[in-house]
Amino acid sequence: MSNSIGTVYRFTVWGQSHSPAIGVTVEGIPAGTQIDTALLQEFLDRRKPGGDPLTTARKEEDEPEFIAGVIRDDAGGSRILTACGAPVTAVIRNLDARSGDYEGSRYIPRPGHADLAAMAKYGDARDHAGGGQFSGRMTAPLCIAGGIALQLLERLGIVIAARPVRIGGKTEPDRMRQAVEAAKAEGDSVGGIVECVIDGVPAGVGEPMFDGLENRIAQAVFGIPAVKGIEFGSGFAGAQLRGSENNDPFVLLPGQGTDITARVGTDTNNHGGSLGGLSSGMPIVFRAAFKPTPSIAKEQDSVDIRTGEKVRLSLKGRFDPCVALRAVPAVEAAAAAALYDLIRLREA
Repeated sequence: MSNSIGTVYRFTVWGQSHSPAIGVTVEGIPAGTQIDTALLQEFLDRRKPGGDPLTTARKEEDEPEFIAGVIRDDAGGSRILTACGAPVTAVIRNLDARSGDYEGSRYIPRPGHADLAAMAKYGDARDHAGGGQFSGRMTAPLCIAGGIALQLLERLGIVIAARPVRIGGKTEPDRMRQAVEAAKAEGDSVGGIVECVIDGVPAGVGEPMFDGLENRIAQAVFGIPAVKGIEFGSGFAGAQLRGSENNDPFVLLPGQGTDITARVGTDTNNHGGSLGGLSSGMPIVFRAAFKPTPSIAKEQDSVDIRTGEKVRLSLKGRFDPCVALRAVPAVEAAAAAALYDLIRLREA
């Protein structure tokens, strides 16, 4: 099913933007694994709406309720949950949905949204409010699965960190924020690029061809709504270089040990930490491109599906003028889940 991803560390995201709740079921967490819920909440808080003037005004606490797959010390009020070996299920209640904002566009596809395609696939059975299952709201349960994977990876010495590197064509932090402010003031939106770096992955993680390291990360990252492209290392810019410029010379790194492969690295990292679908031991570096938020207040052309007439549509509701800002933890989560699954697959 398209809402599920992973082989050993496998999870299924469920719910819709305005359903009573959204959530995730995660398989493959070894029995006895400890989950720090306080750290997980800190991670989810980076993504939740309403925390910044440049994000949507929708207010959601995004506090996960674990209802299966864990045991806890209720008497002690511990923040630590212990996985019991069963699939772990967590629920987030939707507390601030305003579905009425979307009634006027139920039969008028919103430019840049999946509305028309969803009409063709699901007909009147589709959930239109807030974008339904196509909403960026669904990255909240993704961040639960990815947030747990981040904790497990950190225990293996692997750290993942992402950040915006370009917003609205600007690269300096102050100018990126100004670009978002200007678009919001005009009832418009801007896109952006998020870069993610993964440190501490040993060489040899991944599979050849279709289950390669890049393939798996890309598949997970493309599950984030609004992602339209991804590149690793030098990416598209590398396509304009010669091999002598893009190749990364191998060098012997300081250290001791009999395994020479663990002591060899590269002088540069144009390959972005992945060669032949396997990790090279160098930092894994990739960038994801986010389109401008399609929900904008400016009037746009559309068609009323009931009458076939051209209409002008101005959207109501609460929207992010730049989804790339709150997508940073979602990128980390997607990468973490994909990478942890490959590491578990390597052990299987």
